[in-house]
Parts: sequence; C-alpha cells; structure tokens
Amino acid sequence: MTEAMLLAEFQRLPPVARATIGDGLSAALDDVAARAAASHGFLRYGWFAAALAAYGGRARTLLVEEDGVPTCALPFVGVGPGWARLAAVPGSYWPFRSFPLAAGASEATLRAALATLAGAVNGLRIGPVYDGDAAAAPLIAAARASGWAVLDRFVADSWLLDMAALQTEGWPRGSTLRKNRFHEKHLASHGVTDWRFVSGADWPAAFDALAQIEAVSWIAARTDGSDAKFTTTGHGAFWRAASADPVIAGMLRAALLTIDGTPAAFSFDIDAGDLKYAIANSYDPAYAKHSPGKLLYYRNLVEALGRGVTRVDWGAGDSGYKQVIGADKGPAIRDWLLLRPRLPALVGRLARGAWRRSGQGG
Repeated sequence: MTEAMLLAEFQRLPPVARATIGDGLSAALDDVAARAAASHGFLRYGWFAAALAAYGGRARTLLVEEDGVPTCALPFVGVGPGWARLAAVPGSYWPFRSFPLAAGASEATLRAALATLAGAVNGLRIGPVYDGDAAAAPLIAAARASGWAVLDRFVADSWLLDMAALQTEGWPRGSTLRKNRFHEKHLASHGVTDWRFVSGADWPAAFDALAQIEAVSWIAARTDGSDAKFTTTGHGAFWRAASADPVIAGMLRAALLTIDGTPAAFSFDIDAGDLKYAIANSYDPAYAKHSPGKLLYYRNLVEALGRGVTRVDWGAGDSGYKQVIGADKGPAIRDWLLLRPRLPALVGRLARGAWRRSGQGG
C-alpha cells in the first residue's frame, strides 16, 4: 500500500521570475507598493504619474513577476542624449526617488530585473536614496554581483528623530513645553490662534493654505521661489496631482496654524507606517519673534506619537534645529548610477571619480 507523502517532504522548486518592459506606467505598481516595505508604500502609480505630469518624461516600466505574482515594478525615463541609452527612476526629490520592491522578493527577481534592464538601457540612475534603501540596496548589491559598474555620489547626511527612545528619557522636557506655552500665549496677542491637522480628504484644497504661507516666507524673499513645495511656481503641481490617489492622500499630513483665520505656519509630512517623512515646514516671518514653526512642530510630533508614529526622518539640511529637538545623524543620501556589463561598465569605472566629484562632497 502506498503511503501519502507529507507536504513538508515535497521538494520546493525555486520561484520562476519573469521580467518584461512595457510602455507607460504599469498598473501593477500599486500591487507591488502594497506589498513593499511600509517606508515605500507611497511609491504608487499615482506618485509616478504625478511626477511625469509635473516634470515631464515618457516612462516605461520594468515589471518582474515570481510565479505570476508581481514582485518588482521599476519605472524609468530616458535621460541625456538618445544614443547614450541612459535612464533614471522618476519621482519627487522628497523624500527620495526609489521604486517598489515586494518584501521577501527573491534573488530571482533581482537577477531577472537586471538581465532585462541590460537589454533596454546602458545605465540607470537611482536617487537620491538613503543608504540601505529597501528597494535600491538589494538591486545595487545584485548589480555588483552581476558585473555591473556601480557608481555612487554623496548628496547629504540625513537626520533622524527616534521619538520612542527619547520618550524613555522624558521627552519632550517639561521646561520645553513651558517655554512653548509662554510663546503660544504671546502669539495669541496677534489674534485668534487655531492649531489643527489636515489629511486625507482635506487634499488637494489644503495645499492652497500651505502655498499662501510659502508666498510670504523666507523662500520667496531670498530665492526665486522655484524650490517652494506648494506654490504654482514651485512644486505645487506635483503634490496636488499625487494627492488625487486616495491611498497617497491618506499618507499626506500637515499641521497648520492660522491666526484670525489667516495661514501662519505649517509642517507637511508623509506618514509611512510608524515612520514620518518631514517634507517641508514654513511660517510667516511676521510672527518669527514667537517661533511659530517650532511651536507647531512640537504639537505635530506629540500628535504623531499618539497615532503610533515613533520615528521622524528629517531628511537633509539645517541640522541645527533638528539636533536641538533631539535628532541624530542618519544614513547618507546618495545618487547611484548602474552601468551594464562590458563597455558601459568599463567606461563607468573610468568615470567613477568624476561622478563622485559631481556630488556634494562628504
């Protein structure tokens, strides 16, 4: 009599990975983003579509499936002269430019992605991304192992605030909160103050209030305004388009201060699981004496803690106030250039020094 074999006794075959490249953005982007690391959950179809609409470019998407299940969706656009066959991952500079890779995707996914990509481009730029990026880092490691030239250039250091760890040390300090209440009292002398939070269905309409603050802030006074996040002359088109995706809109949050109904300060973030990406903050300099930006951000952090957010990624720049609040230096932010084996890789290795010098030093 033949005995039935236990399920554990069957040999499990390695997954079969199949990669294809199609014109445009793949609808599978949403499927992969939903199964990617929480830090990359916003990298959906709507995110990349917003980038293309705001910044231009014609995309193709590298899609990899393991046993029929999408595991990697990597959009790319052509850059530079056509003969060079170079491409870049599109998206927003804030918080980074990466792509969705399903958690637990195997080496087969990465090998298939690189083999198919090598037939379409000579090189791919990924970045800026953080060291250890959940999608870029595995692909970069696989590229090195497959004979690709891997070039990096330093962009900046990031700053991270571990609120969960600081809470055990009595953060925020009582003295800080007392000072904040003192400033809030004097701020109220200018009019009726309203501290509130906006998210979800509040977008895209709420962007108008943020743009109104930027229009009178230091960025308008000291620069040409092109780096403003929410004005029509800045990056406002991108954020308004991205918020059309209700899943992305649910991740976008802002703390807003108004005085007598007029927007006076904001802090804008992306919430990704227990991690908050701090994208932008600004205030009307008419109230600078009372530190409205600082007051608002402490309120923002305490509110986020109440919702289970334990870490804040403050990105790059202006480390002074970040360290005062309690942030520590985090992973480096870099641009990466992957050049396929043979001649492109050879050229890349010769140009490694020039690529690194084109960054910000470090």
